[in-house]
Amino acid sequence: MGAGNSKGRGKAAKASAAMAAVAGLVVKNVPTKPYEGQKTGTSGLRKKTKEFVQENYLANWVQSLFSALGDEIKGQSLGLGGDGRYFGKEGAQIIIKLAAGNGFKKVVVGQNALMATPAASALIRRRKLYGGLIMSASHNPGGPENDFGIKFNYTGGEPAPERITDKIYGETTKVSVLNIADIPDVDLSKVGVTKFGDFEVEVVDPVEDYLATLKSVFDFDLLKGFLARKDFSLVFDAMHAVTGPYAKRILVEELGAPASCVKDGVPSPDFNGGHPDPNLTYAEELVKIMWSDPSPSFGAASDGDGDRNMILGHKFFVNPSDSVAIIAANAQACIPYFKGGLKGVARSMPTSGALDRVAADLNVPFFETPTGWKFFGNLMDAGKCSVCGEESFGTGGDHIREKDGIFAVLSWLSILASKNKDVPEGGQLVTVQDVSVAHWKKYGRNFFSRYDYEECASADANKMVDHLRSVIAAAKPGDKFGEFTLSAADDFEYTDPIDGSKASKQGLRFIFTDGSRIIFRLSGTGSSGATIRLYIEQYTSDPAKLLLDAQEALAPIIKVALEVSKLQEFTGRTSPTVIT
Repeated sequence: MGAGNSKGRGKAAKASAAMAAVAGLVVKNVPTKPYEGQKTGTSGLRKKTKEFVQENYLANWVQSLFSALGDEIKGQSLGLGGDGRYFGKEGAQIIIKLAAGNGFKKVVVGQNALMATPAASALIRRRKLYGGLIMSASHNPGGPENDFGIKFNYTGGEPAPERITDKIYGETTKVSVLNIADIPDVDLSKVGVTKFGDFEVEVVDPVEDYLATLKSVFDFDLLKGFLARKDFSLVFDAMHAVTGPYAKRILVEELGAPASCVKDGVPSPDFNGGHPDPNLTYAEELVKIMWSDPSPSFGAASDGDGDRNMILGHKFFVNPSDSVAIIAANAQACIPYFKGGLKGVARSMPTSGALDRVAADLNVPFFETPTGWKFFGNLMDAGKCSVCGEESFGTGGDHIREKDGIFAVLSWLSILASKNKDVPEGGQLVTVQDVSVAHWKKYGRNFFSRYDYEECASADANKMVDHLRSVIAAAKPGDKFGEFTLSAADDFEYTDPIDGSKASKQGLRFIFTDGSRIIFRLSGTGSSGATIRLYIEQYTSDPAKLLLDAQEALAPIIKVALEVSKLQEFTGRTSPTVIT
């Protein structure tokens, strides 16, 4: 074992000496030992911050990534940023030194180590970077007691494919040497270029490239004119997270909205003690504003790293499954980027079937994928998808390869601006609710809700899943579940139409003859325990039922879901942590 280690170190030392010659830097070969459990998914590596701040924990993972990528990184440029959470600035310095030590010629980093996830994707694409590292745990809480994360996005700005994430994990189990350039910390507070030999660090305005991309998608003049109306007002809740500076620059400075429209717009390392997840539970302050009399005309929120969104009207919540369908239905008429029509649309399997109906009406290709943005990216790269979304508050277009919170906000503002073009100031404005109800009248309504049971004991959650699998194995079409008749029950599988890869065990589904669905998934995006997600959907085209409260409309099928899963029996949970 000892001989093997010294042999490996010798190889690493030679390799980094060669790379140092290229970059004109001194590279230190720092011995290290693997940490267990650095398994990397599509969303990267997420753990408690306490784990990440351990000696070399972050460095091990980054070195493992660079080792997994091999010689192709030499002489390349790397993007870097994060959502402003605790340990991000320190993490950026570690990554810069490792990038230099492993042969990158340049790192392009957001000022103060900030860069929203969709902005990082835009940066990679616009500047033709090799890829980028994003320090974020998305919508999870931040701070010393909470979560940190890191993920790698590849050359198209898309989350790393499994062939890379699998390699990273393999490297984390055997990493023994860190190739760290012997350079001082870089001042990340000032925009500009710092050089060390042939290696350089460019600190950039984190909004600039992203804004340029958005200007190629939306009609900013139309939006500016609409936001200037005295009878329209908006509030954007950045939740003390990364989108604060983006909202200030885009909504206020570019589009002329008052500065007061940005709520909680200064990024905080612990999100001011909050949970930066834009839903009805965690964006409670925004909900109170929008349910007050009077309220702003339009409300929106984004999450920790800016890739999720919530859309609200006056006393009205737009379900994310409906939101992507409404954006798709109006995209060609209201958003210049899509004026030639949509190439296709896609949704994750748990997302409601509202988008399916739009695709059929528009006669464009439709795809149902597993949860995970990489599946959409494959379709987009092949020219088969223009607009896509997930019920978990993720909406996007093929302008980048990540979900994009501000894209969804500007899409809705574009729809409202377009619908109100001929309404004189002081006239009866077409509202968020009006747009949604008109959509339901045309397509019918897919009532949808998601129950999240967070931080369940993993063993209990797995027992429940095993039970459900046994129910599915015994089930047959025609079986009755309460008032619902079974059409099919399975564990969702997907064969990627682009690369032929297969994804199995993507969610347990009960599909009923009336189009209603019950779906169960275990989510791995938390840093501890398991999150059980229960998705419930029921369709109606009855005009008398379109405005029913979703929980009221879904009550019978929710009862069936809880009974068939025995969720309370297995987990002890009497109610969900979050209802969407």
